[in-house]
Amino acid sequence: LLVSGSLSAKRKRKSQQPTPAPPSGSASPGFSYYLLVLSWAPDFCAQPNAPKDPGECGPGKKLGFIVHGLWPQGETPRGPQNCTPASPVSQSLVQIMLNYIPTASLIQHEWKTHGTCSGLSVADYFALVRKARDSVKIPSELKSPAQALKLSPLEIEAAFAAANPAFLQQAFRTSCTNGALQDLRVCFNPDLSTRACTSSAGECTMPSMTVLPVK
Repeated sequence: LLVSGSLSAKRKRKSQQPTPAPPSGSASPGFSYYLLVLSWAPDFCAQPNAPKDPGECGPGKKLGFIVHGLWPQGETPRGPQNCTPASPVSQSLVQIMLNYIPTASLIQHEWKTHGTCSGLSVADYFALVRKARDSVKIPSELKSPAQALKLSPLEIEAAFAAANPAFLQQAFRTSCTNGALQDLRVCFNPDLSTRACTSSAGECTMPSMTVLPVK
């Protein structure tokens, strides 16, 4: 793995001790900001041991960046996980979220693992996920490249900053695995205003990485 502080491509993280739920719109003692993680679907679908859900990796999907999750995050340590018992996300809400997170299993996982630590109801948490994602514009050159690109982390982060001038450039981070772009990460204050990422957000340390084409 060639990422500083990144997660595995299997999209799982170890549990931590639960923390008290914060009031809506504020940070809890267990986290100080949100990390919006946009996975690069071509990389995930190319992983030999990744579960190939047809909603993300099926023929003809041609997905680029998809929402992996919105994670409560600590300034230095990673944020809390699995904070309270989670009831299944309703099918009506799953259907709405499939426009952002392309598999039902990942929607359920994100609520259980990260959403329960937000202090929000399931409806409010996923409304925040949608609002965060809708606020980020994907650079045109990274929407659906037909051929592999070779770019540095700084070039990718700068492209996102240029496409999103209201954001701090330090709000964007990349992660990579096996020499390829894994995901783009965006840091938000609890009210979704822009802020700089910290070390807990991770960072690809390679001089350049491959952005796999959308197929």
